[in-house]
Amino acid sequence: MAIFAVVAVASGRVSELGTTLDGNTAACPDNCQAINQVSGFQIQQGTRKNPYRLRSYGKVVAFTVKLGAPTAQQISFYNTHFGGPSQVELTVLRPYVTAKGQPKQANKYTLVGASPVFDLPNYFGSSPTFALPRPLTIKPGYIVGITVPTWAPAFSVNLADDMVWRSSRDPKNCNDVQQDAAQDIRGSSRTYGCVYKTARLLYSVTYIPDPKPTTPTKTKSTK
Repeated sequence: MAIFAVVAVASGRVSELGTTLDGNTAACPDNCQAINQVSGFQIQQGTRKNPYRLRSYGKVVAFTVKLGAPTAQQISFYNTHFGGPSQVELTVLRPYVTAKGQPKQANKYTLVGASPVFDLPNYFGSSPTFALPRPLTIKPGYIVGITVPTWAPAFSVNLADDMVWRSSRDPKNCNDVQQDAAQDIRGSSRTYGCVYKTARLLYSVTYIPDPKPTTPTKTKSTK
């Protein structure tokens, strides 16, 4: 009984962003489409808006990607046209903070944290979970997205209009998948002005919210 109680308490502290990956199929090898040299995050997942926006303080400790199984020919094509073997990293985005007196810039984000880059070829056709060697700090309002330096078959297409994601591509050229728009420099700011419907980035994020104190902090008397 004691062991069960400990496990229940521990599991209750772990939360997930972007769940229900099993409901979507990665678009490879059939109609193979991949995420290419871009950063992005889902802004609508069915009836849920902003599923990757944080509402509490805490630490991101792992993430999962659901990968298609591209053929050798498809792999060769993507490797040749998008910078090499399949890779992905997790990124933490903070809404852009303007200088005092300047107007707020919508959909602009600053990269404040990132995981190492993980190689994906050995995991095609599965849903690997990558534990982060160092947790990433999160705060309310932050968004956890993914950055793909090359390409990743973690993409589901031909879905309903209530599946929507936003990317870091140039808003004037949203359909140009050849542009390298990955935001991978910490401290850099980028406008995520391109929005795409009927598709989903297949990743979920595991994080641990900071514990809530059950007793108030005692303050020292100044007398």
